[in-house]
Amino acid sequence: MTYKTMLVHIDDSRHSDARVAFALDLALKHNMHVIGLYVVCQDTFRPLLKRDDGLSLAKLEAQAATRMNSARERFTAAAERAGCPFDWHAPEGSAVDATVLHARHADIIVLGQQDPDDQGSFIARDFVEDIVMNSGRPIVVLPYAGHMPSFGGNVVVAWDGSREAARALADALPILKRARFVTVAIVEKHPDREEPAGFDAAGYLERHGIRAGFASIPRISGVSTGATLLNHLTDVHADLLVMGAYGHARAMEHVLGGVTRALLETMTVPVLMSHWFRSRSKPR
Repeated sequence: MTYKTMLVHIDDSRHSDARVAFALDLALKHNMHVIGLYVVCQDTFRPLLKRDDGLSLAKLEAQAATRMNSARERFTAAAERAGCPFDWHAPEGSAVDATVLHARHADIIVLGQQDPDDQGSFIARDFVEDIVMNSGRPIVVLPYAGHMPSFGGNVVVAWDGSREAARALADALPILKRARFVTVAIVEKHPDREEPAGFDAAGYLERHGIRAGFASIPRISGVSTGATLLNHLTDVHADLLVMGAYGHARAMEHVLGGVTRALLETMTVPVLMSHWFRSRSKPR
């Protein structure tokens, strides 16, 4: 498997340019074409909810057009400097629907975690979650906080033997092949199990030319699986977590499982997620 096309989400947040720089760097390493997708909050009146400056609808629309043109110029200049082939799209309509549609024509997607202190990072309620659950593509989500000196050099693969985890593992192969260290990690649920399932995953990677270690992480009473994984990432200085995105159906909506939501809300390193929807799964 190889990556040929990347889609990077561009918005009006203070993290957008850094996300583009990250995407272009990753694209160059994998010889990818980059699609810059400019999607922002479609609620024209939302800015008025946080400030009362008397702006008319026409002025708000003019400001929005100015921001879009500025974002396009910065993206174009960055891509040209990097020597990376690119396209630009700024679709109208539903932010989620437009992003999902464009994502399905790419091999990998780069999104940013919502920053609660940056109004420009709000696109739609559960925007990142909806793209993860509905695009059918691997998603790299970048944390809004902290500094990323490296990416994909020291990778932890969260493994539980599920099809979601298997899908994420396969989707991450091009990145894992370039990693210096790969660890298949299992959060222990049944410590007395004779043979941890992660050994088979490590064997799968070995046959792809990827030497992987194995870590069995003990569960601590009162500490969630998500928190346990985050603590392990810090302990081993990982710069990427690969994991399946879990969810279940309720009232015709895709609802995230507990571990997936916890990681998206409290992530400290980039996370590569893939999702295969299953109609009768218990929330995790």
